[in-house]
Order: sequence, then C-alpha cells, then structure tokens
Amino acid sequence: MNDRDQSLFVSTDEGANFQKQQIFFSLETLVFHPKEEDKLLVYSKEGWLYFSTDLGKNWELLQERVTKERFYWAVTGVDSDPDLVHMEIQDKSGDFLYVTCHLENCTEKALKTHFSGNIDQNSLLVNDDYIFIQATSENRTKYYVSYRRGEFIQMKLPKYALPKDMQIISTDENQVFVAVKEWHQTDTYSLYLSDLKGVYFTLALEDVRSTKQPEENVVIDIHEVQGIKGVFLANKKSNGKVKTYITYNKGRDWQLLTPPSTDMNGKPTNCHLPECSVHLHLRWADNPYVSGTVHTKDSAPGLIMGAGNLGAQLVEYKEDMYVTSDCGNTWRQVFEEEHHILYLDHGGVIVAIKDTSIPLKILKFSVDEGYTWTTHNFTSTSVFVDGLLSEPGDETLVMTIFGHISFRSDWELVKVDFRPSFSRQCSPDDYDSWDLMNQDKHCIMGEQRQFRKRKISSWCIKGKNFTSALTSKRCQCTEFDFECDYGFEQQANGRCVPAFWYNPDSPSEDCKFGHTYTKSSGYRKVALNVCKGGVDKRQGSMQYRCPLMAPKGLHIVTKGERLAVNPGDDVTFLIMQNQGDTLNTKYQVDLGDGFKAMYVNLTLMDEPIQHRYEKPGIYRVSVKAENIAGSDEAMVYIQVNSPLQVVHLEALPVVRRNQQINLTALVQPSNSNHTVFQWWLGDNLEPRLTLENSLITSFSENGQIKVTVQASCGSSMVQDSKVVRIFDQLEVLPLEFSQNIDSYNPNVPEWREDIGQVISRILAETTGMPEELLLTVVRVGLPTTAELYLLPPSEKLKRKRSITADKGIESLIEALTENQVKISLKPGVEVTVTLADYRAVSQKSIGGKGVLIVVIMFVICLLIVGVFILHKFKRKIPGRNVYAQMHNEKEQEMTSPVNHSEDTQHIIQGEEYIDDDLDSQTLGGHSSVVLSINSRETHNYLSS
Repeated sequence: MNDRDQSLFVSTDEGANFQKQQIFFSLETLVFHPKEEDKLLVYSKEGWLYFSTDLGKNWELLQERVTKERFYWAVTGVDSDPDLVHMEIQDKSGDFLYVTCHLENCTEKALKTHFSGNIDQNSLLVNDDYIFIQATSENRTKYYVSYRRGEFIQMKLPKYALPKDMQIISTDENQVFVAVKEWHQTDTYSLYLSDLKGVYFTLALEDVRSTKQPEENVVIDIHEVQGIKGVFLANKKSNGKVKTYITYNKGRDWQLLTPPSTDMNGKPTNCHLPECSVHLHLRWADNPYVSGTVHTKDSAPGLIMGAGNLGAQLVEYKEDMYVTSDCGNTWRQVFEEEHHILYLDHGGVIVAIKDTSIPLKILKFSVDEGYTWTTHNFTSTSVFVDGLLSEPGDETLVMTIFGHISFRSDWELVKVDFRPSFSRQCSPDDYDSWDLMNQDKHCIMGEQRQFRKRKISSWCIKGKNFTSALTSKRCQCTEFDFECDYGFEQQANGRCVPAFWYNPDSPSEDCKFGHTYTKSSGYRKVALNVCKGGVDKRQGSMQYRCPLMAPKGLHIVTKGERLAVNPGDDVTFLIMQNQGDTLNTKYQVDLGDGFKAMYVNLTLMDEPIQHRYEKPGIYRVSVKAENIAGSDEAMVYIQVNSPLQVVHLEALPVVRRNQQINLTALVQPSNSNHTVFQWWLGDNLEPRLTLENSLITSFSENGQIKVTVQASCGSSMVQDSKVVRIFDQLEVLPLEFSQNIDSYNPNVPEWREDIGQVISRILAETTGMPEELLLTVVRVGLPTTAELYLLPPSEKLKRKRSITADKGIESLIEALTENQVKISLKPGVEVTVTLADYRAVSQKSIGGKGVLIVVIMFVICLLIVGVFILHKFKRKIPGRNVYAQMHNEKEQEMTSPVNHSEDTQHIIQGEEYIDDDLDSQTLGGHSSVVLSINSRETHNYLSS
C-alpha cells in the first residue's frame, strides 16, 4: 500500500513481481476473504467499506458509515452464504445498528437487521458460532448473544454482577469465556464460563488484573495456552498482591505454578508452595512480529516460555525467563532477562533473542526444550531487531530476523537456516511419550491424553508431517468434571448451593409455554469434558413442562430513547418484556392520540410501531399485556413540542443593593408548562431551577453581576445573558409616552433598547447631564412605559467633577414636564416623553423626605407672584433686584441676587452643574426670576 498516491501493489507469484493498482479512496484496513483469495474488503479513512472480487483491480462501494474494525466476512460452516458481510453501521439519525448484506446487493433496502433496536458503538463481535452485541438503555448496559445465527438472547450473569464492561476471551469448543468488570471492581475483572449457547454464565475466577492501555484499550492478564484446549494462565490480584494461576479444565479449578528447586545456575531457590511460586507477566507484545511475555504455539503442545519471577507475588521489574515442557507441571529458569522467543520445527528448536533497545548480533537457540543453549552470530554488524519470522511456518527450520542498523537506514533482513545442524529426519525411535497431567491427576477434561516429543539425545528433524498427539482415552466421571450451574455458588466444602437471588424451583425466564425446562441439581458438566459413566452430579435434575407464565417486566422504549420530539417527527416504539409468555399473550397498545391496536403476540419486537404526532402536547403511551396467567402494564410519556428558537432575558440593568428584582425569560415559541428554566447568578456553577419563566432575587454586594438563563423544552435548549449593576443608591423617574407610540411598538428587545438610548441622549443634550449617568429602561408590553435612572458618578467622574444629585433631578424634571423630550419615530410621527406622575416621584423620594417637589412647586408659586409684582411696579422701582426665597424643613437656602442687565436667557449646561460655588439657573420661561440652590447641601431625592 502507498498512502501518498493512493495505490496498491499486488503480487500473484509469491512476491516475484508486483503490479501497481490505483485506488480512489484512502485505505485504512484490508481484510481478505477466509476462503476465496481474490475477494477483499477495504475500509477507508472516511468510514466507507469497499469490496473487490478480482484482487483489487476493481472496487465497489459496499456501505457507508461503517464502524472501524466492526465488519466481518461470513464464517465458514456457520453462515450459509460465503459472500455475506456482517457490519456495524451508523444510520442517518446517528444510531448504530447490526446489519448484514451480500456483496452483490447491499442497498439500503437489502440491508437485513438482526437485532430489534440500536446497539452501542464498537460492540459488534462475530466469533465462530457466536455473535455478540451490547445495548445501553436507562443507564444500564445489557449484553446479547446469538448462537449459530439464532435469535439474540440476553447473556445471563449472576444477578448482581452488574457489569461495567465485558471482554470476550475465547469462544473455542462451544463455550464462551468472558472477563467481566463488575460494579465494585476498578482494576480487576472476573472470569465467567458459559453453557453451550453462551447464555448462562458461572464464575470461574475473581479479581484478574487488568491494565488500561492508550486509546482506552483494556488488557486483561489472562493467556490461553495454545496446543492444549482448556489450559489458561491468569494473574489474580488479592490484597494488593498479584499471583499467577493455571487451570487445566477451563476455569473449574485454579492452582499456583510449581517453583523449580534450583535456579539456572544450580543454586537452591528455597521456594515452596504455597508461600512461594512462579509468577509470569501476561502482557501482549505491541509489536506483532515479536512474542509477548508468554509464548505458546499450537504446533508445540506443552511448551510454554514466559518472563517473570519467583516469590510471593509478581514483581513488575523482574523478567527472568522460565520454561516448561510438560504444560506447566514443572518449571525451569533459563535466562535472567526477557527474550523474544520463536519456535521452529514444532518446538524442536527454540530461538531466543534478548529484548533490548541496543543493537545485537547474537541469538541463542536450544534443541533440547531449553535445558542447554547455544549462541550464534547471525550477522557481522549489530542491528536493532524489529521482528522474528519463521518461513513459511513453525514446522520449518528457517527463520528471518529483520531490523535496522541505524534509525535512518533501511530494513536489514537476515535469514538463519538451522537445517545444516541436523543430519537426518527423525524416526519413531527418536521419540518419547509424555502424559498430560494436572499435578498427580492423569484425567484432564474427562480423558487421559498422551503426547510424544523428541528425545533430548536425538538430533533430527521432526518435519512437516509430525503430529504430537499420540493417544487419548476417556475417563470415568468424577466430581472434578462438574461445575456449579447458573444461579448456584460453590461453598468452601465444594458444594454448590443456590445464590440468595435464585429460586431453582422457578422455570427460567426464557421458558416457552409447551416446552420443557430442567430443575437443576446445582451442577453442570464442564464444557469440553468428555468423561463417561462414573459420578454424575447432575442426578436429581428433573424435567418439567414450561407453564404459561404471566407477563412480567413489561416496558416501552423508543428508538434512540427519545421521549421529547418535535411535531411531525417519526417516533419508533419498542415493547420489551423481561419474563413470561409472549406467544399466547395479547398486547393492547394506546399511543395517547386516539391510535389503539391489539397484538396477539410480541411480533412487534421485530416490527416496531412507528407513529407521528402532529400537534404539540404530552401523550400518555400505554401497553397492557394479558394472558390467562396474569397481566402487566407499562406506560411512557412523550412530549411533543416545537423546538425553542430564542430566549430573551428581561432584567433591570441597574438595581439598588438588597433590592428585590424580577428576572424574566421570554421564549419563542411559547411552550407554556413544558419549559424548564435554569438560572445562573454570577460565577455560581449551581443553577436555580424553575418551571416558571421568572425568578425573584436580590444582590447583596455593589458592582456588576452576570445573569444567565437557559430554557430547555424537549430536545431544544436556548440561552441568554445580561449584566446587572448594583449600587447603594439610585434615583429613578417614571416616564410615559404620548399614546401614538403604542401603534409603533413591535414589543421586541432591540426596539426598547433603541428608544431608551434615544431618550437618554436627548435628556443629556437638553440638561447638560453626562450621558453616562442616564439610563432609560423601556418596559415590556403595552401601554409603553419607561423609567429613567440617574446613576451615581464613577470615581473617575467624581475626581473630574462634583455632581449635584438634586440639580440633576431638577433639570430632568424640568425637561420632562415642559415637553422638551420628543422622538421622531418616522416622518410626521413625533412622540413626546413626559414625567409619569409627580406623586409617584414624591413617594419614591430617597430618605423619606418627600419635599423636593413641594419645594419646587412652592418656588414656582413665588415666581408667579414675583412676576405679577414686577409687572405692577417695574415703572416705579426700575432696576430693583428680586429675590426668591425657599424654606426647607432642615435649613434655609437663600437665592443669589441677579441684576436685570445680566443675560438671564443663558441656560447653564455641562460644567456649570458641577461647580462647587453658587450657581444660578432660570426657571421656566421667567427670565427675570432665578432660583439658586447651594450644591454643598445636597438632599437625597428620588429612589426606586
């Protein structure tokens, strides 16, 4: 393969010649057909699956949106069609499905679905007779198995195992071996063994160590010994110590590895069971071209080499090499460092190369099962070893070492041929026999098995036709050939008794009316065990006819677990039933909007109900299952709402400290009673939850705080935020508009903000007040109203000017009462902004004085009287100064004399408001009478 120019190199003459073939996609994975070499499946980096039937000359798209490494060719002897492909795909809605199709017809209509519902991503596994999937709903993951392409059945673990993860270890010989991470386990798994169909599981070994690798891959410390069925090695973690155990009957019994009496140098080990034993690292190699820490082969039964240590537990940094040639009954130390191992000639030659990061040129080999070793210089120049290969298989005596001299150099391939070391082929006299034993037990898995191996003294080649198995004899059954049945647990004395959650007198959940079930004695025969006669622990088991059982555990789920949908969406309902009869049960379905149906049996598992709700609302979907034995009911509520489009947060931009305010969220479209609101105030991560669209709150500290609201309805969610400023004191004036404004009020936030800004700007220009101290808030709804806020000056502004609150209020009131604030909404349409109510202003006076307006009115009256007097006596007393005097409850404030010759028409703006000295300002249109207020004696006036 060449990624740069998207091409394949194909050879049909064992690599003598290659032809370059262009491809039109980025190749990720290539899988050959197990029987027909011209057929290929190729997975692209885009997630598309292609196939070729002519060794890559032509390609066709098979399916889109296929999950990486979750596609499989048909299994010979199980799938009837050799061109069938099993796939995990993602549909248009984002859900994952298990489907199959044929190479020549894989259109969307031709896809066949084998599981009624969605499956979890990366869960499809096709192994031999079994297909495994998992599906998660209601935060609980369930695991399903199909045996020989039959219906999917939920895998039955002990009731309270409550698995968090499951890994398939083996599916050999009609039994499933799994590792399960139970609810209470963190870095360990428990091993379970199944019955023939892979449905009912019993515990084999608890607390097997696991390690999490990059990309979330989990490595479990268990190794299936090749060459002899039923033999496994596992590292069990107990009380913080990891120890290696071996089983000869596929998990029925486990024992520690017997330590050697001497080390490789002949010194006593002083290591004795059970305190001390052999412990092995059971890691897989990252590099597929070198052996892992334990090496076994089908062609060399009984021969096991591994890295580990002697002691009370496994030590991570110790990697001495140990070998056994009798399948783990006796062990010998051969090296003090880890080595990569390769078996040649059915284990007749063992090759070992040190596992190191430095370049090498020496290998070691043994022709007597590791008792003695010979060194050999395989090259004159040291190389970094990348891998070991035997050619073409383990029955030859030719191997290839490939590596590189430096990190910049090309690969170096070195062929090592051991054939010259042997002068002849082996004869029958060159072999000895050996019995497979479990310590002192000759019967393993119900039979005595005898193998043959080459004599240590014989230097000869076994050859391609060598077979290691010699004889096999079935044994009579003993209690060791049986294990606890599903629902039973083994006690310390070896007896199997029912678990507290299991009732052996009840028929199984999948017992179908008219069929039979077995009331278990508590024991079942170990899978693969071929013993005959003798003890039968299954005696006492009895056959009964399955009764008609009432439906139980009925529940309704929707595809994708969607309980909130939009009007017009398709909703797919699945009716599930955990226990009870389905074939003779009636199911009454009510979808809540008038649709009702009756089903005679649970065929809707394969044909789900699809429905569409057109109108918003909450619909109660119910189903009742009933037969003559009993009934069960289930229901689910479906919310149908239009998706929220926007939410606008209405909040006063400024408030007094500890003043209660109402935060309001306006959503579009309005889904009353169906929308949930979450409110965040400031940096608090915990929101307040309300079903109403408003929240009453207050703020205890000055400054500014960000308020955020999220509105959620069904599957939609929208958000808005506002900043609220908090002050110790605020001055506020209620405003009203001429009636014609309501006709032009679209009642949208942007319009209200624009009108408020225009009012503040006009008032600032009219009164000379700094615009940054004025804030106009237009209220929601009709009639259109607003409030004008006079904000406290900032520290920067205070240093620049001395702001007088009462003068600011006076000038604002003057502008608002004399119709000086006008807004032109459009040509010919003018709106006047006025003060809403003097009494309202008076009632809101800060500090409870309530005298400002009274004083102003009193002064205005004096001015009227003064004008009248001037009018009467101006000819008699020309040039006289007129004084207006006003009296406060606390103190007396005198007006400054002003001469008629001064320009009383001048309206003081801007800087004159902040002068610390006495200022004068004309009142109304009476230019000859002036009121002056001492700015140093400021009263608290209007508050909100």
